[in-house]
Amino acid sequence: MKGVSMNHFYSSLLSALGAVLLSASSAAANDYCEDLWFTRNAIMDRAGYCFGSPLGQAIFDNSDCLGKSVSLSSDDQKRVTELQRLEQQEQCSIDTPKRHLSLDDLGLRKGLWHLPLRDLSGSACIGWLGPQVGLRMGHSQDAPIIGKISPGDTVGYNYLPEDGWDYVQVYDSNWSLKSAGWTDLVVSPKSCRDIAG
Repeated sequence: MKGVSMNHFYSSLLSALGAVLLSASSAAANDYCEDLWFTRNAIMDRAGYCFGSPLGQAIFDNSDCLGKSVSLSSDDQKRVTELQRLEQQEQCSIDTPKRHLSLDDLGLRKGLWHLPLRDLSGSACIGWLGPQVGLRMGHSQDAPIIGKISPGDTVGYNYLPEDGWDYVQVYDSNWSLKSAGWTDLVVSPKSCRDIAG
């Protein structure tokens, strides 16, 4: 009887663990898809696209839009095509009748000069040991500083580097977002108390 109970216990435990991992994986995939959707549509918004969906209208400002057919620069068109490819590859399906996205740094991202491209993998510098570092609106020394990394912060690297710069997200000890922006900071293992990912 005990053997049956233990087998049932382990079976239930594995089933529950599997459900938790599946839920975490699903949440990560949804965040990734929302990120791709935001970046693609932010490019379209900057070109003057008029959004018709509740989500598009809630996230972007239609007051200065030009229409549904807008012209993109060749670089922007390449970026939009790449984002669409990634969305199809991941079989993304965004619920556009809803009116919000679960991106912690959404407000900051809207004002960036250069929009970052999300990476499926990520890493983090846990407990920054270096000096305070400014974060910029774009990957350029001319871009205004919009945030900072302070000693003790956790710095998340979840985006593809561009031109020697990284878009990073900065968290406090409770994993609440403090700041975000572009940096050309070179991080080594000695710069962090610990490294994840």
